Amino acid sequence: MNEQLEDAIRILIVEDHQVVRQGFVALLRMVGGMDVVAEASSGAQAVELYRLHKPDVTLMDLRMPGMGGVETITAIREGFPDARVIVLTTFDGDEDIYRAIQAGARGYLLKGMSIDELVEAIQTVHRGRSKIPAAIAERLAERLSGNALTERETEVLKTIALGKSNKEIASALFISEATVKTHINNLLSKLGATDRTQAARIALQRGIVHLD
Repeated sequence: MNEQLEDAIRILIVEDHQVVRQGFVALLRMVGGMDVVAEASSGAQAVELYRLHKPDVTLMDLRMPGMGGVETITAIREGFPDARVIVLTTFDGDEDIYRAIQAGARGYLLKGMSIDELVEAIQTVHRGRSKIPAAIAERLAERLSGNALTERETEVLKTIALGKSNKEIASALFISEATVKTHINNLLSKLGATDRTQAARIALQRGIVHLD
């Protein structure tokens, strides 16, 4: 190995779509000081390759079938708590980002970012700092300010997004209709929604609920 590669930032790319993954590999190989040491197409493979290569920085697709990005980050950091991970996603959903950051991700980028933004994020995270856009950081701060939905409120919100009535929600969650109404009032307030339809739309936009 030449001296340039010895000093390069060693990168693991985790992305289930082959064309997208190869695109990242090609881009980074054009950049000086970057060395793609491994590619993973699934969360389970990512954990295995991380253990094998111990990369400096991991680029992690957030939404993958089976073992998703958040679960993969958690699994990696159980064995390597100092792992430096940047989340890559096409989804700008607050809750997904929150879960990834909570799991230990150091950075967050939308896949439409420029090569300069990608390189800057990798360099920043490699130095031990975080790379989270100001707008995202502001929303995460709001998420931590006490307006977070409880687990039960999230369950109710998911059933609302599926078009269930209060009676159906009560039956599915084994609670009374009065309790359902209380949860709905609370989550409407926390989301700043005026009705159930708007609450469902906000939940989908922010990644609190997924229907896929």
